[in-house]
Amino acid sequence: MAAAAGDVCGSAAGAQPGAAAEARFISSAKGKGLFATRSIRKGETVFVERPVVASQFLWNALYNYRACDHCLRALETAEENAQRLLGKSSLVLPHPEQCSIRKDLHQQCPRCQVTYCSAECRQAALEQYHQVLCLGPSRDDPTHPLNKLQEAVALVAEDRSYFASLHGAKDKDWWIKAFSQFCSKTANEEEEIAHKLLGDKFKGQLELLRLLFTEALYDEHLSRWFTPEGFRSLFALVGTNGQGIGTSSLSQWVHACDALDLPVLQREELDAFIDQLYKDIEKESGEFLNCEGSGLYVLQSCCNHSCIPNAETSFPDNNFLLHLTALEDIEAGEEICISYLDCCQRERSRHSRNKILRENYLFACSCPKCLAQADDPDATSDEEEEGEGETDDAELEDEMTDV
Repeated sequence: MAAAAGDVCGSAAGAQPGAAAEARFISSAKGKGLFATRSIRKGETVFVERPVVASQFLWNALYNYRACDHCLRALETAEENAQRLLGKSSLVLPHPEQCSIRKDLHQQCPRCQVTYCSAECRQAALEQYHQVLCLGPSRDDPTHPLNKLQEAVALVAEDRSYFASLHGAKDKDWWIKAFSQFCSKTANEEEEIAHKLLGDKFKGQLELLRLLFTEALYDEHLSRWFTPEGFRSLFALVGTNGQGIGTSSLSQWVHACDALDLPVLQREELDAFIDQLYKDIEKESGEFLNCEGSGLYVLQSCCNHSCIPNAETSFPDNNFLLHLTALEDIEAGEEICISYLDCCQRERSRHSRNKILRENYLFACSCPKCLAQADDPDATSDEEEEGEGETDDAELEDEMTDV
């Protein structure tokens, strides 16, 4: 369910020592930003960061997307992954040796059968939060407080992970300090964020969620987070700072196959097979191909947005470890920016881009691209509206494998 600090992937949350970037305060309006501490070359990994807390989305289990309940590593083999997405159990992938999944290392909680990719992840989860979230024989009991909470809404999985991690933590003050590093909002902004996340259908349901959280996970030491104001603040914190995580054993297999040194004819045959596989999967399963979740990352959360970003995040290790990679040369002292928009959204008009940013992040962009287009009409073109959701085949494969 949740991943937290101090596990098998490292000794503490945050980036590796000697990272090429640091957070700096910019202004009260903009908050913090991430800046290069030295020259960084295009393609270089700026840092690798572990989350303070991370969680799978609950629909992973509902749709049989299997991932480690701690680090979110995909648990299916690449072939099983492709078979499920394609709805074809007879599919056989070439080069099975390129699949990195080690099923012999997988372990389950003996009480609730939650699965982990390794003994280390199972132990880390038990020590940090699973003793709070483990349902044991109550797993199928609809009256259990945790089951009632899960039934209410899947959106707040990360909030549940946060409370569970804190509830079971020996050093609760460390956790409170860790969460204080993330961007905070005013009361009015928090209300708007909560409304945006829940939508009109669930307007006014935040209080119900708070009561369910209180019933399932209340801790006297954390009482301020269970008040209406504190819960709203936490909800907004996760909504604005959460980084999407995607893992996929199939995409890992594809990247490994891409690196194979093959004769020209074999390379052409393998590439054609992969291209057709993704087209067939897209027809059967749509765009949601990865095991998905969300995490809170201290350094990554300091990255401001730009419509022409000089860095991007990815998850090439097939777990919750975030890699920030330079898209171009970055000089010492230069701000490192990522894009909060996907590749299609970045190609839309300034008006459309800022509409998305205002609705989801409560700010208007003033990056060089937006400033250069400041005199463009404040309207969404018919061509843009008609083109929404359209993705060509090459772009589709890039998005499917970029995790």
